Amino acid sequence: MTVEEAKYDVVSTDGNYEIRDYPPYIVAEIIVDGTLESAGSIAFNRLFAYISGKNKANFKILMTAPVSQEAASEKIAMTAPVGQRRIEEGWAVSFTMPAKYTMETIPLPDDPAVKVRLVPAHRMATVRYSGTWSEQRYRRYLGELEYWIKQKGYRILGKAVWARYNPPFTPWFLRRNEILIPVDTEPE
Repeated sequence: MTVEEAKYDVVSTDGNYEIRDYPPYIVAEIIVDGTLESAGSIAFNRLFAYISGKNKANFKILMTAPVSQEAASEKIAMTAPVGQRRIEEGWAVSFTMPAKYTMETIPLPDDPAVKVRLVPAHRMATVRYSGTWSEQRYRRYLGELEYWIKQKGYRILGKAVWARYNPPFTPWFLRRNEILIPVDTEPE
């Protein structure tokens, strides 16, 4: 299944690590309680309901597998990645919205827990890996990315984001996962 992904420019590459510049983009986000591994599942249905038409404009997504079609004035395409980051109240789980939308044209959610927000332009250090969506693998690659950032002399500007690019039915060995950390790469 091909889906639109958040746009970015690769500034530099070092093995599995990259420095990327992201232009502003819009996310639909919900805050949930749960473990690292369960938060995405807890949030998914409510975010999916939003892109499936539970919004003020009743806009819907056209599913690709199985293919089905229903009348809608406009559809919201599913995009990747699904982002997740830890916050004090729980986990903020987000879907990146298609690039064609602006804050003025994106439909407002019916669910008051789902928030639509603009993410400003930012620079991220990233590590890409495949495999299962486990806390053990997340912590392993988070530690490796933090070490790499320190070795490069970059400054961490915020919390890590866990990005998963594939649906849950994708075999574990084909899954694309990333951890992204906002950084400043300029010397102080």
